[in-house]
Amino acid sequence: MSLQIIEAVLIAAMLVGIVVLGIVVFGSRRRVGQLKRSSAEIHQEERRVFDFLHGLGAAFSEGVPSVELHRLIVEGAQHILKADGGALYLADKHGENLRPSFLSKGCPPLVVLPATVAANPQAAESYLRLHSIPVGKGLVGESAHWSEPHFLRRRGDLPEELVTQGLGSLVIGPLHYRKRLLGVLALARTVERDPFSDTKLELFQAIAEQSAFALFNQAIHLAAGEKHALDRDLAIAREIQKILLPSDAPDLRGFELSGLNLPARTLSGDYFDFLPVDDDHIGIAIADVSGKGVPASLIMAMCRSALRSQSRGELSPSAVLRGVNRQLYPDMKQDMFISMAYVVLDRRTGGAVLARAGHDAPLLYRAATGEAETMSPKGMAVGIDSGGVFDRVCTDHPFELEAGDLLLLYTDGLTEALDAGGEEYGVERLRQELRREAPTGAAETLRHLAESVRAFAGEQPQHDDITLIALRKKPVS
Repeated sequence: MSLQIIEAVLIAAMLVGIVVLGIVVFGSRRRVGQLKRSSAEIHQEERRVFDFLHGLGAAFSEGVPSVELHRLIVEGAQHILKADGGALYLADKHGENLRPSFLSKGCPPLVVLPATVAANPQAAESYLRLHSIPVGKGLVGESAHWSEPHFLRRRGDLPEELVTQGLGSLVIGPLHYRKRLLGVLALARTVERDPFSDTKLELFQAIAEQSAFALFNQAIHLAAGEKHALDRDLAIAREIQKILLPSDAPDLRGFELSGLNLPARTLSGDYFDFLPVDDDHIGIAIADVSGKGVPASLIMAMCRSALRSQSRGELSPSAVLRGVNRQLYPDMKQDMFISMAYVVLDRRTGGAVLARAGHDAPLLYRAATGEAETMSPKGMAVGIDSGGVFDRVCTDHPFELEAGDLLLLYTDGLTEALDAGGEEYGVERLRQELRREAPTGAAETLRHLAESVRAFAGEQPQHDDITLIALRKKPVS
């Protein structure tokens, strides 16, 4: 082989090598550029995720309104996954329906629009923002039953009606926390955009978990705030109710009069009152409204108003109760009634008259014998009958208070109090305590009875209101 040929071969080899090296260098630079771009995209994605989590944390710590938190969830998730729009549906308290909580602008409809609104953008937007979805119905409703999110990227994955409305691809999944369905989160791209990639599914799952955690914590925070506000309102109502009950008994010459109310809850359905009938007579009333809490306390306030309007100048307690029944009956619900006992006392003579409207029979301690009599004139509860039967059965029962005698009016919260074994305090135990304590005076008798029932019940909670009134004619000194 001649020298010229060898030189030509070497030169050709060198040229090939240079070309190959150039290709290798170019390819390496290209791969490096791709890696740099990929790394930059990863950093950008990490930054978007960090901003999303930071936004949720700030929203919770600052106590932002619910609508703002919902916006942060949807728009934050939309920004991370580069979606065209997103939607957050929240489950109602029964877990039966999903209501639209936040729908971002540009989000393709995720429910099939009626033909009457599909052609009108404003009508379609109003429909989507107001239309709740039953759990299990439609694409959004079905996703509430899934255990994990799904990608829907092909025409066969999506209902044709939604594709026609502009939906190109979708990532959607339920929001669960502690096995409780909180709602559904969805991110969408239009038909003009490339579908979501597989790498986004794990990212969406992380977003969904953090969103569920934020929603659950805000629900707890709101519930605590509502309870605090309710407790404050109940405390105010309790103070108002205290004003409606007499703070002190009137000073009656020759008599001791005392009243005590022990509510089972913040608000009581029991009522007692001392009413000026005229210059020589005073009315003593005790009542027990069926039920407890706010409804019972409202009926109690109505009863107080009616009793005060009927008692002025009326010496017949049965006539007063008949008037109260007529006044309250039209406003009483079928399942509500009031038991009452009302006494009119002649402060000059010690003569008294009792009428009973289905209330527990008062006990009258006789100092002369040391026994406690049961006083049980007929009568039916207020609010059950319009007056035809009530007026006929409610009658006056006159009696005399002698020196040292004590009349005890009480509600069934006392006699029906239970101990740890389920035994009731009972009327006989009350009778025994009354015989023992009546000689100590009206106020002291009530104080002892309250201590007695507390000791009897022990650690058992008080299930019903307890109200007591004691009227004692002072013994001759």
